[in-house]
Amino acid sequence: MTHPPTVDERRLSPRVRRLIADAGPLVALIVLIVVFAVANPVFVSPGNIGILLSQAAVPLVIATGLTFVILLGGIDLSIEGVVATSSLVFALTVANDRNDLALGLFGALLAVLAGSVFGLANGLANVKLGIPSFMATLGLGAVGIGIATVLFAGRSPRVLDSGMRMLGQGSTLGIANIFLIAVLVLVIGWFVQRFTRLGRYGYVIGGDEAVARLSGVRVGRYKIGAFVLGGTASGIAGVLLGSQLGVGMPTIGSGTMFTAITAVVLGGTLLTGGRGGVLRSFVGVLIIVVLANGLILIGVNPYAQVAVQGLVIIAAVVATGWRLRTRVRIIK
Repeated sequence: MTHPPTVDERRLSPRVRRLIADAGPLVALIVLIVVFAVANPVFVSPGNIGILLSQAAVPLVIATGLTFVILLGGIDLSIEGVVATSSLVFALTVANDRNDLALGLFGALLAVLAGSVFGLANGLANVKLGIPSFMATLGLGAVGIGIATVLFAGRSPRVLDSGMRMLGQGSTLGIANIFLIAVLVLVIGWFVQRFTRLGRYGYVIGGDEAVARLSGVRVGRYKIGAFVLGGTASGIAGVLLGSQLGVGMPTIGSGTMFTAITAVVLGGTLLTGGRGGVLRSFVGVLIIVVLANGLILIGVNPYAQVAVQGLVIIAAVVATGWRLRTRVRIIK
């Protein structure tokens, strides 16, 4: 027997309740910042804030592209393979210690294009061949890592182009270049999400693909577009990591997929699609980075952080499921 709604419950409209639920990630981020700042004042020092921004850059770039895929109800598990391949293309086309190529910025663009090609292949495999996104992307990611490992596992090419290394190692007005590039990617992602059909239809398709098809939306085209955006973002991440570390190697993207998926889910984008956005993913990235950094500062074993992140993503998925069930009840 269900109890009748209380006065407070009747006063809260579905929209207000949804806004309260959506504010959860931001509230969690603020709480984490306050707790770690109190536990160790070094956490809010300018030096540590600079470290936080640098650490957030690559996950933010990947999460921005991944958000478009998840909004459609898909998933991209090729991230680590794409990042590895793009880093190697970057390292081998700018000035390096393995060949005579020195294409500079054009080499970086070729590396990003390699990521876009992987994204296109992911989209075509999913849409044209009907392979589920998790299988298609997992397979192509393995292809990327496999090729990189076979060809370059012996000795990773080192980046000798000082201008290109400044992308990941330099700073502008005291802010790391790598973070400024990540913010630029985020702004572009927000613009695409807010003002283009690809962004708007992503919500429609993720909310109900059958309805979108009946409404005349060319679902396949927009799915492929989302995967291309995801692959492009991973390509940019490969360039940034190659520039930051000064090498291209098969394992350079290890852990990036888990972090990016965790950040997108933590930010409030539904794994089932239809709700979320790149700005929410930004909050999710900050939660992950702040949590990892804060745990180190208060003396938690770095290896324990993986377990903590695992617990966090489980909690986020549970919360996401709760929000989805709430939404279903409201619709009914």
